[in-house]
This record gives sequence, C-alpha cells and structure tokens, in this order.
Amino acid sequence: MKPALTVIGIDPGLAATGYGIVQGSGSRIREYTFGTIRTSKAETLPDRLQQIFSELCSVLNSQKPDLMVIEDIFSVKQFPKTGITLGKVCGVILLACSQCRIAAIEVPVREVKRILTGNGNATKSQMERAVRHLLKRDTPITPSHASDAVALALVGMFRHA
Repeated sequence: MKPALTVIGIDPGLAATGYGIVQGSGSRIREYTFGTIRTSKAETLPDRLQQIFSELCSVLNSQKPDLMVIEDIFSVKQFPKTGITLGKVCGVILLACSQCRIAAIEVPVREVKRILTGNGNATKSQMERAVRHLLKRDTPITPSHASDAVALALVGMFRHA
C-alpha cells in the first residue's frame, strides 16, 4: 500500500479563503479537516493579504501537507478588478506555500467539478454533496469556501496518492 499523503486545497478569496486538508492514499481518506480564513473589509488590502499569509503559514506549519492544490483563478469580463484582487490573494498563498517548502498545483474549478460530479458546470450544492459523500459525512460542510477547498484537496489526493 502507498504511504499516506496529506493534501491541502485552497479556495482563494479576499473576504474568505477556504482551506481543506485530507490525508489518505488513493481514494481512501483517513482524516480530514477544513476551515476559513476571514478578513475584514475595515482593514486595508495589504493588512488583509498579510492576515491571509500569516494564518495560512500557521496552518501549513502545523499540518505539514505534502501538496497544495489551489483553485486556478479566472476573471469575469464584467468585473476585471475582482480577478486582479484574486490574483493578489493567490500570490500571497503561493508565497506561503513556497516559504513552507510545499509543492503546489493550480487546478481550474470546472475540472474539479467534472472530476467529483461528472459535470463541469455543477452547482455549489452539488459539489458540496459530492464532497460529503466521498468523506462519508452526514452534516453539511460550510461555508462553501471550505467545501470547495476540500474538493480541491480530494482531487489532489486522487491524482497524486
């Protein structure tokens, strides 16, 4: 049997960055945990980015994942500034990953949806139910940022363990 792998998934966001950590081998999940790093609109952008960086470094140093899977960002034509802000968030996430010496891959959200549900256009609730099913969990995973992050971690586990 292959050794256990620990994978962290990251759903980047300025107000809420979700993370999900799974440990296991192949499709056998031994343990999992999830959470959200929240920042306040009352803070400046640099302070919010520092908070995401700092809290994520703390999680990475305590959990010591083998791999990080981060949602590849996309920009919507109507809201280009949102895409730029997400790029800044992803930058500090990737920096934290590099400083903690963790391998990272970026995966498009549609690919994650297709792998876990068979439908690249699955809704957030369909994704959450698929994640819950794979974890054999009865209660919902909230907020959706955390559920999406667990989905990313599962894809990393399936591909690399």
